[in-house]
Amino acid sequence: MASTNPQPVAALHNVFVYGSLLADDVARVLLNRVPASSPAILHNYHRFSIKGRVYPAILPIENKQVSGKVLSGITPFELHILDEFEDVEYERQTVDVYLMDSSEKLQVSTYVWSNKTDPKLYGEWDFQEWQRLHKEDFIKMSLGFMEELQLPESKPRVTTYESFFQPKTDGQS
Repeated sequence: MASTNPQPVAALHNVFVYGSLLADDVARVLLNRVPASSPAILHNYHRFSIKGRVYPAILPIENKQVSGKVLSGITPFELHILDEFEDVEYERQTVDVYLMDSSEKLQVSTYVWSNKTDPKLYGEWDFQEWQRLHKEDFIKMSLGFMEELQLPESKPRVTTYESFFQPKTDGQS
């Protein structure tokens, strides 16, 4: 008689990332591994810079597109970590993306900016610039976030972020 696995297999998730999680180093800090990934395009969205933040936001904007990648095989526990990391500033939503290497359409989760009319959103966020200027500090902040997440009374990610990225107070706006 063949044995069957009485435990249901937990569903794995695919997550479209378009900001700091494009950096394998950030994914490794949060998930303790670098998931398999595929380059992808999200149509009818725009990636904004956010005043006072080094990471981007996306919102639906007709005739725009966001390039990023799909992280594959994300476990429910890893998805929980990503939910905590994205905090209240983002809402996890299901979207359709197109894989760049095959044009295959894939339904995935992604994190969309919660405040649809946020006046702090502007321009277009640049990953290359982020890597040059902010990646090293962002990795340190992410390590702090993961340490904080282990505590029974952990602070929200935004609080951890703000302790690492203090606004400049040199009198300039």
